[in-house]
Amino acid sequence: MEKKYRVELSKAERLKVFETLDAPETPRTVKRRCMVLLLADTSAGRAPTQAEMAVRCGVSDISVYHTIKGYCMEGLGHTLRRREHENPPRKAAATGEEAARIIALACSEPPAGYARWTLRLLARRVVELRIVPSIGREAVRGILKKTSFSLTSASSGASPRGAAASSPRAWRTS
Repeated sequence: MEKKYRVELSKAERLKVFETLDAPETPRTVKRRCMVLLLADTSAGRAPTQAEMAVRCGVSDISVYHTIKGYCMEGLGHTLRRREHENPPRKAAATGEEAARIIALACSEPPAGYARWTLRLLARRVVELRIVPSIGREAVRGILKKTSFSLTSASSGASPRGAAASSPRAWRTS
């Protein structure tokens, strides 16, 4: 059975692939595509099967197929470029200003009947106050974690109050 897509690299193309492969700033995914192209090159002889190339390059069979197809349809430049997404895969739960308002709310007194804020209670209150249209407790946790905020400690923040017992000053016995 004849292969649908065949890779035949010219000397200039092979040189470009090797340069890209050896460059330290080349992302791992692009390096793997380089290895697939070098293995699939039929100008040097018979190429291994796609399954063999996938095992040798550490990628899936479909990645080998798409790399070869991309080279044949779009060219070497398209195949060796880093893929950029137009939009990030997931939008941030809150902007910087919204996160600051959530942290300020967590620093405030808890509602009547509660000893302290919980993540679920904060998430509910943030939506009630229309800081953000919707938010989950894990998103609130992530926002608080970035600032080392703790809902359970007496001192919320990164710096503990007073000298810690494990500090070198506490070890000294005068």
